[in-house]
Amino acid sequence: MMPRALLALLLLVALPLWAAEPKDLTWSEMIPPDAAPEVPNMTPLHDLSQMGNALESAPAAKQDLPDAPVVKSLDGQNIRLPGYIVPLEVSEEGRTTEFLLVPYFGACIHVPPPPSNQIVHVKSEVGVKLDELYQPYWIEGALQVKASTSELADAGYQMEADKIYVYELPE
Repeated sequence: MMPRALLALLLLVALPLWAAEPKDLTWSEMIPPDAAPEVPNMTPLHDLSQMGNALESAPAAKQDLPDAPVVKSLDGQNIRLPGYIVPLEVSEEGRTTEFLLVPYFGACIHVPPPPSNQIVHVKSEVGVKLDELYQPYWIEGALQVKASTSELADAGYQMEADKIYVYELPE
């Protein structure tokens, strides 16, 4: 009988640890399967080579689908999602503590923002240094199916980041 009791105890202790692991989420899983196909406008609004330093002061591109359908069953799930960071707030230490997570580099700045169901509004106590934003990151935390609006784009999801770390492909 003792081995069964020990096994039961181990399962009780290990189960919460296993359940705490975030689920890897892909961007396509954030679009409802029955949603109409979305064809984002990927045409640049201007010739970047002609812009020079004026690029950063160029007007924001208009979002094609600011109210795209979301996957309600994702609400509250502990997930891990890769993406690029578009800063919204910057601390005095030069870290962005509030940002949009998007599926591709340059979204919301150089091309029209992706549909709102392809944007996560993230808040983080630690944040990320501004000079490290040109690489993708993994963001971990509980996903909320909750819309938000910023001057750059509307987001269909929100998250308080538990962990942020550089995205690296498995070897």
